[in-house]
Amino acid sequence: MSPLPAHGSLLHVTAAALVDGDGRVLVQQRPPGTAMAGLWEFPGGKIEPGETPEAALIRELDEELGIGVESACLAPAAFASEGLGDRHLLLLLYICRKWRGQPEARHATALQWLRPVDLHRLAMPPADKPLIGLLDALV
Repeated sequence: MSPLPAHGSLLHVTAAALVDGDGRVLVQQRPPGTAMAGLWEFPGGKIEPGETPEAALIRELDEELGIGVESACLAPAAFASEGLGDRHLLLLLYICRKWRGQPEARHATALQWLRPVDLHRLAMPPADKPLIGLLDALV
């Protein structure tokens, strides 16, 4: 295990596996002009200073998808750790089965509802890929 570079930092990110009544999970496609454009990911984003992971995820889901989520509906599921050049990503994944509103692609190119096993065929960021097997077992 290698330490963070001297000028590097730890990037805390939170994401949700939104699971519908049919056991499908929502993924969104990163838009052009962003890092990892075109890849499919679980919705979420950076934890801002002073935010809890749950508060950050609730904020991000509202901003990105226009849905409302209660903290009690977020179940911690898994995490991923991945180097990103001079930074290191720590991704906290939550499962959510209850929300208000219909998800819409506000910041993404597209949305897809897929069974966890079908996520393997998508181009996803390296941190998201190892989470697929865990989701398949949990969902």
